[in-house]
Amino acid sequence: QAQPVESGGGLVQPGGSLRLSCSLPRFTSGHAAIGWVRQAPGKEREAVSCLTRVDDSTYYADSVKGRFTISTDVAANAVYLQMNSLRPEDTAVYYCATLYEGILGNCLLLASRFAYWGQGTQVTVSA
Repeated sequence: QAQPVESGGGLVQPGGSLRLSCSLPRFTSGHAAIGWVRQAPGKEREAVSCLTRVDDSTYYADSVKGRFTISTDVAANAVYLQMNSLRPEDTAVYYCATLYEGILGNCLLLASRFAYWGQGTQVTVSA
């Protein structure tokens, strides 16, 4: 049975925290950017954060700025998302993703070209 790519989701109360982890396939270690995308029921996917590997610059959607932090473990080819001050509107399935092509600047602008490698992890924020 294949190991899940994303993990760390769960049920948390508003104001709580979660840390998502993603173990990416080894062949993605050369991809230019890594990120997190979420999809709430009945809504389109929203890219919430990404990191460009050329300079470790990080980018965030306005909806999560100041609350979420993306980080990476290069040796493990893993990416993490620390989520603080969670709100009910953060409820969604969260997916990690990579961007193969190089980019200078905000990788969120190329979110439509992200590739997905797992089934996602459910985050539910509810009292």
